[in-house]
Amino acid sequence: MIRRAELDSLPVRGAVPALVAALDGHGAAVLCAPPGTGKTTLVPLVLAGLTARAEGAPPRRVVVAEPRRIAARAAARRMAWLLGETVGGSVGFTVRGERVVGPDTLVEVVTTGVLLQRLQRDQELAGVDVVILDECHERHLDADTVAAFLVDVRETLRPELRLVAASATTDAAGWSRVLGGAPVVETAGVSYPVEVVWAPPARPVRPPHGLRVDPAQLTHVASVVRRALAERSGDVLCFLPGVGELGRVAGQLGGVDAEVLQIHGRAPAAVQDAALRPAEHRRVILSTAVAESSLTVPGVRVVVDSGLAREPRVDHARGLGALATVRASRAAGRQRAGRAGREAPGAVYRCWSQAEDARLTAFPAPEIRIADLAQFALQAACWGDPDAAGLALPDPPPAGAMGAAREVLRAVGAVDAAGRPTARGLRMARLGLHPRLARALLDGAAALGARRAAELVALLSEEPPREYGDDLAGAWRRARQGGDAYGHRWRTEVRRLERAAQEPGPAPTRETAAPAGAPVGPGPVGPGPVEPAQVAVGRGPVEQAQLGPGPVGRGPLSDDAAAGLVAALAFPERVARARGEGAFLMASGTAATLGDGSRLRSAPWLAVAVADRPPHAASARVGLAAPLDEDTARAAAGHLFRSGEEVRWEGGDLVARSVTRLGAIELAARPLKDPDPALVRGALLDGLRAEGLGLLRWSQDARALRARLGFLHRALGGAWPDVADDRALVDRADEWLEPELSRARRRSDLGRIDAGQALNRLLPWAGGEAGRLDELAPERIEVPSGSRVRVDYTGEQPVLAVKLQELFGWARTPRVAGVPVLVHLLSPAGRPAAVTADLASFWAGGYQAVRAELRGRYPKHPWPQDPATAEPTRHTNARLGR
Repeated sequence: MIRRAELDSLPVRGAVPALVAALDGHGAAVLCAPPGTGKTTLVPLVLAGLTARAEGAPPRRVVVAEPRRIAARAAARRMAWLLGETVGGSVGFTVRGERVVGPDTLVEVVTTGVLLQRLQRDQELAGVDVVILDECHERHLDADTVAAFLVDVRETLRPELRLVAASATTDAAGWSRVLGGAPVVETAGVSYPVEVVWAPPARPVRPPHGLRVDPAQLTHVASVVRRALAERSGDVLCFLPGVGELGRVAGQLGGVDAEVLQIHGRAPAAVQDAALRPAEHRRVILSTAVAESSLTVPGVRVVVDSGLAREPRVDHARGLGALATVRASRAAGRQRAGRAGREAPGAVYRCWSQAEDARLTAFPAPEIRIADLAQFALQAACWGDPDAAGLALPDPPPAGAMGAAREVLRAVGAVDAAGRPTARGLRMARLGLHPRLARALLDGAAALGARRAAELVALLSEEPPREYGDDLAGAWRRARQGGDAYGHRWRTEVRRLERAAQEPGPAPTRETAAPAGAPVGPGPVGPGPVEPAQVAVGRGPVEQAQLGPGPVGRGPLSDDAAAGLVAALAFPERVARARGEGAFLMASGTAATLGDGSRLRSAPWLAVAVADRPPHAASARVGLAAPLDEDTARAAAGHLFRSGEEVRWEGGDLVARSVTRLGAIELAARPLKDPDPALVRGALLDGLRAEGLGLLRWSQDARALRARLGFLHRALGGAWPDVADDRALVDRADEWLEPELSRARRRSDLGRIDAGQALNRLLPWAGGEAGRLDELAPERIEVPSGSRVRVDYTGEQPVLAVKLQELFGWARTPRVAGVPVLVHLLSPAGRPAAVTADLASFWAGGYQAVRAELRGRYPKHPWPQDPATAEPTRHTNARLGR
C-alpha cells in the first residue's frame, strides 16, 4: 500500500506542478531543492505516474542517475518503501555488478557510469520517457558527460525525452544554459534548523598534501566527535576525506559510549544498509563524501565536518594519477551540515574557523578540469565528437588534458589519426574501464586467457586494501582466498570482466590497433595489442619478445610474470628498472622507491601499477607493483623503445654514445667515435647555455668590445645588437659563432674560438653603422695630458678613470654617443679622490676641498689654485722643472 501520508509530507510536493508544467512546456527543467525535501524519491514516482495510477495518469518509465552506488541502492529502497513494495517491483536499481529490476519496473535508479554505457549502446534510450540527473552539483565527469549526451539526444533523435537536473546546491543558471534555457523550479525546504559550532584546532596543523593528512588534524576531529557526544543527543555523522582517515579516527574513538560504523564507497552493501536503517542504540557514523547527498541517515542529529575532501589529480607528463586531499567547498559544507537537520533540529561542528570559511571555494572543482580525460575522450569519440566541441558541457575540457588523452587513445589503438574510434576503441568503450585497463584486459586475455587477465584488471580497477601489501601478485593471491568485502566485490567484477573479454569483437590485431595513417606512438601508453604468442616491441632492431602461451610460447606464465605483464600493458610508462636497493627509474623519467621490507626491493625490473608522488618529493612512492623481465618490459612499452646516437653536454664536456633506451631507462650504451656533426653542434650549444660564454676565449679587447656594444645597444638601440645576455647570444650562434662552432668537437675546441673576432660579425655592417663604432663608443679617450685612457663600458654609464692632474684645463665633461662620461678622478697613487659627471662644477666647487686633502698627502705634485689655466701633467713638480 502506498504510504500517502509520508509522500504528502515531503516539501517538494508543492513544486511538482511547476516541474510538470516546465517539462510539458520545455521538455527539460532544473530542480533546486534543499536536502530532505524528497526530490530524489517523490519526484521520480510522480513523473512515472506511480503515485496517481488511480487517477488515470499514464505510466512513464523514469531513469534516475545517481553519482554513487550507495545512493542508487538507498534511493531505490526508499521509493519502494513509499510504494509499499520491495525493490525489483515498480522501482529497481542497477549499479556495476548488481541489477535488481523486474518486468514491471517503471523507475530505475542507476549510477551515472551505468547510464553512460547504456547511451553508448542505445543512443535513443528506447522506452525511457524521463531522465533525472540527481546531485548534479557534484560535477562528476560521468554526470557532466551524460548530461551533454542527453541534450544531444533530445536535439537530434528524441525531442520528446524529458530531462531534469536536480540538486540541493548548484549553479542553477549554468545548468539552465546546458539544458537549452530550461526553466528553474525551486522549492523551499522545511529542514530543521542546524546550529553551527566553529571548532578549529587549538594549534595550527599542517595543510593536507597528496593523500597525507596531518595526524594532529585527525586527533582533533576525534576529540570534536567526543565533544559532540557529550554536548548533544542523537547519532553523530562525521565526514572525513578517505577510507584511511576513517580507520585512523575510528581507532581513536575506542571506549566511547556508542557504536562506531564506517561507510564508504567500498564498504559492503550490508554495512552501508545497516548505517541507513534506524538503530536502537547511539551511533557514530564515520563517512566519506558518499553520505553528502541523496541519503538520509536516520537518527543523525549532529554532524562533525573535518572540512576535507578528495579530488582526482593527474600528472600528464609522468603518467601519474592520484587523489589529492583538498579543502571542501562551501557548497559541500552546506550539504554535509544539512544531514543534521533532516529529522529534527541539529548541530554541525566545523573543524575550522569562521574566518577560514569565508576563504573556501564556493563549489567543488568540476572533475573535467582536473581529472585524466582519456576515458571521457574515448566516450566523446565513440559518440561522434572526438574534440567534444559540439557537446553541451557545463565546462569545456582543458585543451592540454584532451591532447594528452588523445595521445593515450592513439597509443592503445582506440582511435585513428583523425580521432575517430576504431573497432577496437568501440569495444574498449563498452568495457566500462579506463582505456589503459581496457587495453590490459583485451591484450592480457590474448596472452594469459580471459580469466587471469580479468582477475588482474579487476585488482587494478579498484585498488586492493593497503593491508594486501605492495606486491600485485601477492594481492592477487590474497583476493582469491579472501572472504573480506573487497574480495567479494573483486570476484563480482572479475565475472563481469571475464564475460566482457570473451564477448565477440574485433580481433586484437595490429591493424585494428593502428589503422593506416595512425601513429603507433609516441603516446604515453603503448603500441597496441599484444599478440598471444609474441609482440613487436616497437621501432628499432629489437627481437620479438616471447610472452606465451601459444605455439612458440613457453607455457603458462607464473603469477608474478602474469601480474607484471598486465600492469605493464596498462601502465607501460611506469615499467621501472632497478638502480639501487629499493630504488627504481620509471620509463617516464620519474624515480620510484619501495617501502622497507617489500619483497620487490631486489627485483631487477618492476611494472608499477600504483604510485603517487607527493608535492616537492624527489621520488614517487610505489603502492602496488609486480616483478618484470626486460623482454616483457620492452614488449609492453615498445613505443618508448629508442635506439640511436646521443650526443650531450655532460660533466663539463661532450659525451657521444650509441644508446638503446626504453623511455628514460638506458638499456645499453657504447662510445661513439664519429657522431653526427649536427648533434655535436647542438650539444656544444647546450654546454654554452649551461656554463656560459666563458667557455670561449675572451681577451681583454674582446671583453671591452662586448661592453662597448652593450653600451651602444642601451644608448642608441636600433641596429646595435644586444650582447649582454649569454643565453640570447647562444640563441644567435648562427650569426656570430660560425664556422668555428660547426668545426668544434669538444670543450677545448670552444676555448680556441676568439670571442672578439666572432662578436665583430654582429656589428651592423649592412647599414654602414659599424664603421662608426670608434666614433660612438671609442675604446680610449685622449685627455689634456696627452694620455689615451681606456673607457670602461661595463656599467650603466661609461667611466673614465684618470689622474686628476691630467685633466687640468679640461672644462667640459666628455660625452660618448651623447651620454656624459662619469669621470673617476684619481690621486697620484691611482686611488679614487672624487667622482663627477660635470667637470665644470667640480673645478668651481669640489676641487678646492680635494686639493686641500691631496696637497698635504702628495706635496711633490702640482696642486694649482686655478686648475683651468694650469698645465695638465702626469709628472711631479721636479720632473716638470727640468
